Amino acid sequence: MTADRIARLKITLDDVKPQVLRRIEVPFTIRLDRLHEVLQAALGWTNSHLYELRAQDVGWGIPDPGFGNGPLDARKARLIDV
Repeated sequence: MTADRIARLKITLDDVKPQVLRRIEVPFTIRLDRLHEVLQAALGWTNSHLYELRAQDVGWGIPDPGFGNGPLDARKARLIDV
Protein backbone atom coordinates (compact mmCIF):
# COMPACT_ATOMS: atom_id res chain seq x y z
CA MET A 1 0.00 0.00 0.00
CA THR A 2 1.15 3.48 -0.66
CA ALA A 3 1.37 6.04 2.11
CA ASP A 4 -1.57 8.06 0.75
CA ARG A 5 -3.84 5.05 1.30
CA ILE A 6 -2.88 4.61 4.94
CA ALA A 7 -4.59 6.37 7.82
CA ARG A 8 -2.33 7.06 10.80
CA LEU A 9 -4.56 7.24 13.86
CA LYS A 10 -3.73 8.43 17.36
CA ILE A 11 -5.96 6.91 20.03
CA THR A 12 -6.00 8.51 23.48
CA LEU A 13 -8.31 7.31 26.24
CA ASP A 14 -10.09 10.05 28.15
CA ASP A 15 -10.14 10.17 31.94
CA VAL A 16 -7.41 7.53 32.42
CA LYS A 17 -4.27 8.03 34.50
CA PRO A 18 -1.60 7.39 33.47
CA GLN A 19 -2.41 8.43 29.93
CA VAL A 20 -3.10 5.55 27.52
CA LEU A 21 -2.07 6.32 23.96
CA ARG A 22 -1.74 4.16 20.87
CA ARG A 23 -0.79 4.96 17.30
CA ILE A 24 -2.00 2.62 14.59
CA GLU A 25 -1.94 2.55 10.82
CA VAL A 26 -4.86 1.12 8.87
CA PRO A 27 -5.99 1.32 5.25
CA PHE A 28 -8.43 4.15 4.54
CA THR A 29 -10.71 1.52 3.02
CA ILE A 30 -11.05 -0.47 6.27
CA ARG A 31 -14.63 -1.18 7.29
CA LEU A 32 -15.56 0.34 10.64
CA ASP A 33 -16.37 -3.07 12.15
CA ARG A 34 -12.81 -4.15 11.28
CA LEU A 35 -11.41 -0.92 12.71
CA HIS A 36 -13.19 -1.82 15.94
CA GLU A 37 -11.31 -5.16 15.94
CA VAL A 38 -7.99 -3.38 15.37
CA LEU A 39 -8.71 -1.03 18.28
CA GLN A 40 -9.55 -4.00 20.51
CA ALA A 41 -6.21 -5.62 19.70
CA ALA A 42 -4.19 -2.39 20.00
CA LEU A 43 -5.60 -1.67 23.45
CA GLY A 44 -5.49 -5.23 24.73
CA TRP A 45 -9.26 -5.38 25.16
CA THR A 46 -11.38 -8.53 24.94
CA ASN A 47 -14.33 -7.32 22.82
CA SER A 48 -16.72 -7.91 25.69
CA HIS A 49 -18.93 -4.81 25.24
CA LEU A 50 -21.02 -3.22 22.54
CA TYR A 51 -19.28 -0.40 20.73
CA GLU A 52 -20.02 2.73 18.78
CA LEU A 53 -17.55 4.66 16.66
CA ARG A 54 -18.61 8.29 16.31
CA ALA A 55 -17.82 11.09 13.88
CA GLN A 56 -19.59 14.35 14.58
CA ASP A 57 -23.24 13.44 15.25
CA VAL A 58 -23.24 10.02 13.56
CA GLY A 59 -22.49 6.68 15.21
CA TRP A 60 -21.67 3.26 13.75
CA GLY A 61 -21.75 -0.04 15.55
CA ILE A 62 -23.96 -3.11 15.77
CA PRO A 63 -27.52 -2.08 14.92
CA ASP A 64 -30.26 -3.23 17.30
CA PRO A 65 -33.74 -3.24 15.77
CA GLY A 66 -35.21 -2.99 19.27
CA PHE A 67 -33.35 0.27 19.92
CA GLY A 68 -34.93 2.98 17.74
CA ASN A 69 -32.16 5.45 17.00
CA GLY A 70 -29.22 3.08 17.45
CA PRO A 71 -25.98 3.21 15.51
CA LEU A 72 -25.67 2.68 11.78
CA ASP A 73 -24.25 -0.66 10.67
CA ALA A 74 -20.44 -0.53 10.99
CA ARG A 75 -20.16 -3.38 8.46
CA LYS A 76 -21.51 -1.03 5.79
CA ALA A 77 -19.21 1.97 6.31
CA ARG A 78 -15.52 2.51 5.61
CA LEU A 79 -13.12 4.89 7.29
CA ILE A 80 -12.61 6.82 4.04
CA ASP A 81 -16.37 7.55 3.90
CA VAL A 82 -16.42 8.90 7.45
